[in-house]
Amino acid sequence: MISTVLTGPQKAAVLLVQLGKDKTSQVLRSMRESEVEELLNEIARLQGLDEGLVDSVLEEFHVLAKARRFAGQGGVAFAREVLEASMGPEQAQEILSRMHASLVELPFEFLRRADARQVLSFLQDEHPQTVALVLAHMPADQAAIVLAGMPEGLQADVAHRVAIMESISPEVIRSVGEALERKLSSLLVSSDFAVTGGLRPLIDIINNADRTTERLILEGLERRDPVLAEAVRSHMFVFEDIATLDDRSIQLVLRQVDGKQLATALKGVRPDVRQKIISNVSERAAVTLNEEVEALGPVLLKTVEAAQNLVVQAIRSLEDSGEIVLARGERDEYVD
Repeated sequence: MISTVLTGPQKAAVLLVQLGKDKTSQVLRSMRESEVEELLNEIARLQGLDEGLVDSVLEEFHVLAKARRFAGQGGVAFAREVLEASMGPEQAQEILSRMHASLVELPFEFLRRADARQVLSFLQDEHPQTVALVLAHMPADQAAIVLAGMPEGLQADVAHRVAIMESISPEVIRSVGEALERKLSSLLVSSDFAVTGGLRPLIDIINNADRTTERLILEGLERRDPVLAEAVRSHMFVFEDIATLDDRSIQLVLRQVDGKQLATALKGVRPDVRQKIISNVSERAAVTLNEEVEALGPVLLKTVEAAQNLVVQAIRSLEDSGEIVLARGERDEYVD
């Protein structure tokens, strides 16, 4: 077997195994969680590696590493000349094609390596449109932290701009990147037009935000653009939507939630939401739950929202694992 039979992640798994656990741990710490999970799955599947296969993967890595170093010193043209001189034009082209994607960064790729709190400080004096452009390129979990740290009025303004943002030309992105370069880093644009905004990135950001930030953003959007606010709500899941789940799904959710947290989450909710949950526990548990809710007395809104956020996170986790299905946007139709 030769290394070209393997996928990229499989080759990476072979390489990491050869590096040993200490160096592999260092490499994995610099990667995103989804990438780490993919690589660990591949490593777990490796069995009885053929010596020739390992040598082939290591040789390929060595050649690609050298090519990348040459490109860094003298550009892709220089790398091509060196590779063609050492191994011929056909193999040189094959190697350059494989490494091309890794040589070109996505817009604002440097933000993936930046701390969200630093980005928040960095963006505080920027125009809301610039902030929206930056957040649209950030991973949703980081963007949620940044958005949560902004003043309430700015949150809604930026969220609105992200949602209505259309494809941005590379010249605009490059211009913004050059203006920000002195503070963080430079950027490279990899395509003629980059799809940066719209509902999807905004919804991802909100879904990764805490419940208070979620509420403030939605309320702000409602005041600024009611149609857009409704479109956002229809594509995301908020705590009150638990009333739309079927009984089986609600019972699965309740198994994931602590009783005291559930009681706090139910404080002040709509009667139909509370009743939907109460109806999915035993009669004895329902009495206990109602007593716990009443015994809480006045509760800070942020405390209630934090508890509701835990329930929503449990719901989203069950959705990710395929155990429940959430209706988003237009309701899906089912047949018996």
